[in-house]
Amino acid sequence: MPNRSSKPKPSSDPNVAAFQVVSRLTGSNLEPAKPKPAKKNPAAVALGRLGGLKGGKARADSLTEAQRKAIASKAAQARWAKPH
Repeated sequence: MPNRSSKPKPSSDPNVAAFQVVSRLTGSNLEPAKPKPAKKNPAAVALGRLGGLKGGKARADSLTEAQRKAIASKAAQARWAKPH
């Protein structure tokens, strides 16, 4: 199939659209400000990772063999029930 060029789609944010209209009318070449991603607290990240590393093994150790089989069976049924 051949590649077709397309026009860029307008933004769905009305504030960005209004900014672009005003920029075109005034002839300014300003870009809208992009929000900065929030920085994560390193201590909270370390604590969450610590619990995440322990979680699966601790849960598996606490389950009986019958419980593990039931969970695995339910997961397999959910996977096979998905349309492909």
